[in-house]
Amino acid sequence: MAGPARLRRNAGVIGLLYASLGSIIGSGWLFGPLHAALEAGPLSVFSWIIGATAVLLLAFVFAELSTMFPNSGALVHMTHVSHGDLVGKIWTWILFLAFVSVPPVEVSAVLTYANNYLPGLIHPTTGLLTHIGIGAAILLLGVVILLNFLAIRWVMAINSVATWWKLIIPLATIGVLMLYSYHPENMTAHIASVPISGIFTAVATAGVIFSFFGFQQAIALAGETRNPGLYIPIALIGSVLIAVIVYVGLQISFIIALKPTDIAAGWTHLRFGGMFGPLAAIAVSVGAFWWAILLYVDAIISPLGTGFIYATASPRIIMAAGEMGNAPKKVTELSRQGVPWIGLIVTYLIGLVFFFPFPSWQKLVSAVVLITVLSYSIGPIILLHLRRTMPAAERPFRLRAAWPISILAFIASNWIIYWTGYDVVMYLFAFVAIYATVYLAWYFLVRRAPAAKLGWQQAWWLIPYFGGLWAVSYLGPKSIGGQGLFGFFTGMWILAGFSVVILFLALKTGLPAKVSFATAMRVRELGSRGVDAVGTAEETAP
Repeated sequence: MAGPARLRRNAGVIGLLYASLGSIIGSGWLFGPLHAALEAGPLSVFSWIIGATAVLLLAFVFAELSTMFPNSGALVHMTHVSHGDLVGKIWTWILFLAFVSVPPVEVSAVLTYANNYLPGLIHPTTGLLTHIGIGAAILLLGVVILLNFLAIRWVMAINSVATWWKLIIPLATIGVLMLYSYHPENMTAHIASVPISGIFTAVATAGVIFSFFGFQQAIALAGETRNPGLYIPIALIGSVLIAVIVYVGLQISFIIALKPTDIAAGWTHLRFGGMFGPLAAIAVSVGAFWWAILLYVDAIISPLGTGFIYATASPRIIMAAGEMGNAPKKVTELSRQGVPWIGLIVTYLIGLVFFFPFPSWQKLVSAVVLITVLSYSIGPIILLHLRRTMPAAERPFRLRAAWPISILAFIASNWIIYWTGYDVVMYLFAFVAIYATVYLAWYFLVRRAPAAKLGWQQAWWLIPYFGGLWAVSYLGPKSIGGQGLFGFFTGMWILAGFSVVILFLALKTGLPAKVSFATAMRVRELGSRGVDAVGTAEETAP
């Protein structure tokens, strides 16, 4: 499998924009309007706007950071530069879980829609994958991974073609649904019975924020473009702005196309035939049979296209981990096509695990939202720390109003984690705790390394951070799985203040300027010459 020593810079601005946009328009548009309407009725339109706003705040932050470190798997490198080895290792694990869990979500979406014409893949009452469905998911995920063994220019070409399709079909669906079934009175029907909190929980659990997370693909592929200072901000911000127009239009057309009898019992009891394939089912019910066929075709193309591009990015995260010493150096090896092939195999094997604890689209989505938001919540901290310790560093894109935007982005990230509910918070924080425990046991018992070189001085703020998020979720309202000690919006206010405190704690514990600079120089060298592994900053700083 011996190949070139460095990734090829064949991703242009259109390729990066399509990588982000193609990932945003995946299974979310096929299921999001239904699940958002179930939680927030017509107010779900605001859920998409809130979700896009939160993601734009993060996109602004990462537009600066990713152009400072135009390496594939850049967030792994950034975290080491800002907060050292221990935080870098923990965040590598979190980021890897965030990327590797998305292809299983998209495969689950394909099978959920396919169950309408190939029954037996999904349980008819629970929506969970059957044994046959899990077998089909394993095979389909394998196909997605195999396609990623192609060279990056072919990966980008395939995704660009798929993105055009994925953009045209949702836009056309808006027009078809409103043409065949137009009930504008639905926009105000039963609106008084919709809880305001539903607007926010829909962001986290209905696939809203999950859909927008595709913006990050341009960051993961930053090392494979020739002009990151210009191309990456265009891809990050442009993809979110285009997508919010599409998703708001879809949500409105979905609500207006429903028959008034479908919502007679209220939005939380919305029911119609074929709900496992909601948009196609509505198309059939209003007489647009021909369009339903196209939607069933798109229910294969859109999710698999998103899964395909996430499977492209995940090995780059593993490769970055190898570059920073968080994984064996062998994972940095490239195939003859310039693909990190070991990372693809790991992506497949770990991806299979997610089908078992979360065997349905919505269950997977809630898990992915939490872990992905958590992986990106450190971005505002990194940006502000590097502004202070490396003020003269080259920044091809410099964010204006960095302090207020970073604070708002960090608060928004923690709110979204809170909105996913306590059950998901408990489950996925356990993944992080297990990794940290295993790593510390290896570090002290196997490697027998001294505590002074662990990097705990830069990592101790994670204990109150993770503990506080868990505590607010646990004590919060019963509607999201908590004990009910305070209300939904009280919890949000508590988290806002908590976020500011944690942000300043994290900034105080960041690496000294000298060590950050030394690590940054080695990361830049990785981006310019290839994939040679590096040691920790503490070992090699001047």
